[in-house]
Amino acid sequence: MIQLKRGREKSLKRRHPWIFSGAVEKVSGKPQSGDTVELRSASGEVLARAAYSPQSQIRARVWTFDTAQEVDAAFFRQRITQALALREGLPAAKHGNAMRLVHAESDGLPGLVVDRYADVLVAQFLAAGVERWREPIFDALAELTGCSAIYERSDAETRKLEGLEARAGFVRGNREASRCPIIEYGLNFKVDVEQGQKTGFFLDQRENRQQVRALAAGREVLDGFCYTGGFAINALAGGAARVTAVESSAPSLEVARENLAANALDGPKVEFVHADAFSHLRTLRDRGAHFDLVVLDPPKFAPTAAQARNAARAYKDINLLALKLLRPGGLLATFSCSGGVDAALFQSIVAGAALDAGVEAKIIERYSAAADHPVALQFPEGEYLKGLLVLRA
Repeated sequence: MIQLKRGREKSLKRRHPWIFSGAVEKVSGKPQSGDTVELRSASGEVLARAAYSPQSQIRARVWTFDTAQEVDAAFFRQRITQALALREGLPAAKHGNAMRLVHAESDGLPGLVVDRYADVLVAQFLAAGVERWREPIFDALAELTGCSAIYERSDAETRKLEGLEARAGFVRGNREASRCPIIEYGLNFKVDVEQGQKTGFFLDQRENRQQVRALAAGREVLDGFCYTGGFAINALAGGAARVTAVESSAPSLEVARENLAANALDGPKVEFVHADAFSHLRTLRDRGAHFDLVVLDPPKFAPTAAQARNAARAYKDINLLALKLLRPGGLLATFSCSGGVDAALFQSIVAGAALDAGVEAKIIERYSAAADHPVALQFPEGEYLKGLLVLRA
């Protein structure tokens, strides 16, 4: 049992699923990491049942606000069933075979992420609570999805904050090849579930890739952080005159070239550049290069709010460079996946970059994560991806 300090139950009554260490008055019963505990107010009112994580600053993650509900294998099966039902009705389910099936807190399963790539599931266990229930979760996923294999990618740095060691490997089924072929809106991509970033592919950007595809016709495009070519290949498919795709990871560029070949697109129209984006954009600036459309989808610069100041400098620098490379009338599609940088701060950063670049610019569209990445209204932290489409005057 966890008893909260007086007044610290307010977030629970607003249905926020996290309890931080500073809100805890005392812990009774000697619970172990991952155990299910009752959360009680200072007056003793039972408010929720949660997973206990003694080594994390997030000391408890709520499973359920129904204090009579059992947290057992049937509980996880029910939550996964509900998550799958939500995805069945999404438009993306009709246009491809890759989707996020479980999105952690926003699907009532804090710390659990599950992505589907064709007939392979990739699961991440990021908190002590779901770690305790690994096997029942794998059983439910295998039965409910019918997928031939499940690969675990529990290797994120956040596991260290939970006192958990990294895990990776196939836990159900057996596959010789780690690269899964998928289809997304008529395009073919290979996903490296073992070595790729996150679970292998950025499913949250699915609809935003379609936006870039729709904007690309006749334009010279720069993709500053191309990873395995998602935006770059969509730009080519949309009729871009030329695409320059920059990526610092050689293995990711190798997959990007494979993805280009898999779609039989015009190879001479694309230049893949193995370089640091910041350095290469400076080189392009110094050469006097210009583009009609620039896409910036950098890695996470600020996982937490405490790192936001350093991240703000990095975001400002890269957006300033991009704006200088845009021709008048050009478009910048710029993104941040940093949880520590909210939408208001990100807009302020881009505005500052435009000011320092000496250009007039305006926002003409805002972007977010695809619909298979829902955001619980009581959990704004789930809205990590934000994007702006900026027009340079």
